[in-house]
Amino acid sequence: MTSLPAEASAAPVPQAAARVLVAGVGNIFLHDDGFGPEVAQRLASEPRLLTSDVRVVDYGIRGMHLAYDLLDDVDVLVLVDAVPAEPAPPGEGGEQAGSGAGSIRVMRIRPEDLDGRAALDPHGMNPAAVLGRLRTLGGELPTTYVVGCVPEDVSEGIGLSDLVSEAVPEAVSAVVSLLARHTPANPSLTA
Repeated sequence: MTSLPAEASAAPVPQAAARVLVAGVGNIFLHDDGFGPEVAQRLASEPRLLTSDVRVVDYGIRGMHLAYDLLDDVDVLVLVDAVPAEPAPPGEGGEQAGSGAGSIRVMRIRPEDLDGRAALDPHGMNPAAVLGRLRTLGGELPTTYVVGCVPEDVSEGIGLSDLVSEAVPEAVSAVVSLLARHTPANPSLTA
């Protein structure tokens, strides 16, 4: 996984349309694990932010559904999910800046980041297993990003913690920034 620097969002917009899938994943019954579905619902409720080449889906914990949808000519995947805090550099104790609960992390995922041997659970969602098993299903990993939020509370219950809830607009902005890099110019994306 490669974290993206802020200046990466300034890349030029390609002229050809990309088929983009924004996938919100997570379990809404485990508080902050419901971050991905919340962001997907927020994006879907703002059609001015999306072009016809972008599909937003709340997958929840339906890993097989996501796997099969990725076999359908997806050029770019933006996975939105709860993610672990970024580890502190070796030899440093404590928490690294930007790794606390409610922090947003944007990462690029490459095939070498994945373990193709991970078991794919037809009744659960392990994004690394879903992406790692694409080749065995006859597909290839598209250009893939994760827009993640460090959770505060993943105990049983419904609703995001305050810190994670406050991070949802920042995550929406991060997704929109990625969309602007991979879809034809949409005046709404720059407004």
